[in-house]
Amino acid sequence: MKSITTSIEKMKDHYEIVVIGSGYGGGISASRLSRAGRKVCLLERGKEYLPGEFPDNMDDMNKEMQFDTAIKKIGSPLGLFDYHISKDLNILVGCGLGGTSLINANVGLHTDERVFNSEYWPKAFIDDIKDGVAEGYKAAENMLKPVPYPDSYPPLDRLKALSTSAKYVNQPFYRTPIYVNFEDRTNHIGVEQKACVNCGDCVAGCNYTAKNTTQMNYLPDAVQHGTEIFTKCNVSHIEKDGNSWKVHFSILSIDQSDSGSQTQIVKADIVIVSAGTVGSSEIMLRSKANGLALSDQTGMRLSGNGDVLGFTYNTDHEVNGLGFGPYKPGEQKPVGPGITGIIDTRKTAENYKDGFVIEEGSIPGAMGDTLPIAFAAVAALEQTEKPINNGLIEKIKRWWRQRQSFKQGPRKGAVLNTQTYLLMGHDEGDGQIKLNKENRVVIDWPGVGDEPIFQKANDKLQECNDGLNGRYLKSPLWTKLFHKNLISVHPLGGCIMGENVNIGVVNHKGQVFDAASEGAIHQGLYISDGSIVPTALGVNPSLTISAISERNVKILCEDRGWTIDYSFNF
Repeated sequence: MKSITTSIEKMKDHYEIVVIGSGYGGGISASRLSRAGRKVCLLERGKEYLPGEFPDNMDDMNKEMQFDTAIKKIGSPLGLFDYHISKDLNILVGCGLGGTSLINANVGLHTDERVFNSEYWPKAFIDDIKDGVAEGYKAAENMLKPVPYPDSYPPLDRLKALSTSAKYVNQPFYRTPIYVNFEDRTNHIGVEQKACVNCGDCVAGCNYTAKNTTQMNYLPDAVQHGTEIFTKCNVSHIEKDGNSWKVHFSILSIDQSDSGSQTQIVKADIVIVSAGTVGSSEIMLRSKANGLALSDQTGMRLSGNGDVLGFTYNTDHEVNGLGFGPYKPGEQKPVGPGITGIIDTRKTAENYKDGFVIEEGSIPGAMGDTLPIAFAAVAALEQTEKPINNGLIEKIKRWWRQRQSFKQGPRKGAVLNTQTYLLMGHDEGDGQIKLNKENRVVIDWPGVGDEPIFQKANDKLQECNDGLNGRYLKSPLWTKLFHKNLISVHPLGGCIMGENVNIGVVNHKGQVFDAASEGAIHQGLYISDGSIVPTALGVNPSLTISAISERNVKILCEDRGWTIDYSFNF
């Protein structure tokens, strides 16, 4: 695969449209607007990764870590894994050309339509669910190609284990649609892709071109239609400049401090902010601090999408949930894509807020050597143990499997028999993203871990565990010691859509409200990503974010008399 970026020296002073971010919102906006014949510039703060450049060992993984704290950034600002640390809710997002699509688990599920009945969604959006949003889902699926793990591929131990848990809790189970390619082919955009090798390293970045990130579809499509992509461009804020906009940014380097390089400016008639929930909120907060009239709701209504991480440790069942890491295809038993199966309790919940989705996941092989000690330590610290069979023989078996992992490595014994769960539900969405005295973005959500949903979620995961006769390990952060701290990989909100400037930051089209004049909008300023979603979705949000982005960019074009060409040449 060839690079699709443009040298920073070739950046023009002014573009018709500047898109900030290259995940689902940014990739879709750039692709569709360039297909409508517009001149588009896309700015991405991360770097471009080509196949083979993603980390497959712990040393390389550590180099790709960046930690954002209230005081300073630790690690390279170009690190693939951007971890926002707070005392309430920690957030992990991707940093690179493709955004978080580079490190997510590829799941493409629809949101339960009952979610859209919440008071937080604008009426015009609700009225368009059956038409514009439904069309958005179809358009996104045509590009991202979600399909379930095929029967023609090898059976997976972890998928079988999740099925066993589903039967035990008497809830629906099925294979998730995932953005993964299962055959060698030239895709619909003309990009050569290889078939999935079942390495299990999806969330560390796909080195085999099998994962359908935006780097495999929307972004090269945008470039084919004229978009210019510039990486390592860290946008600080946006400023109104008459009838156009100034986008202030700096160029990042691997060993750069937070201060970055000298600020540069690119101008545009239209700006679409798609830097992700945290990134877009930060840009808009800085823009507000620099004088742009924005809603006082900027940064509000942050949701972690009810994310809960848990593990069934040292079960009676072989799970094989650790990725290949440095091993080549054929050297290890097939692990499978990042997520392949789901227990979906939404279908049986009378109130949608009581529904969960529970998915099994693979752990990147690069982390393998840390797992025997890490899991054993967490198990030792846990005060409650509720295995189905706790007799002497069972205790000896568990002890022996744990010893195997210590002696023979993480692909044997207790770690081999450990299932990873990711559960999504419905938190209250009362978090806030804000700038502190050090002018750094921070997450503020006191008491979020005490919301009843999280105890219910862990109780449900305990039931799934019991079906495998394992030891349930909740997130070590969700304890009194850490004040029931949470981790989310699906942050939503911060720049939510609403009926007016008193309720939201943008309207149902993604147009930014102008707080200086009642009922007004900032002409030519849009937000298009997960930050405009006003509530938890209770499911992997990427497809819904994509559907909303598809809908809104289509409306943008229709409002201006532009026509998007949706045809493919391959």
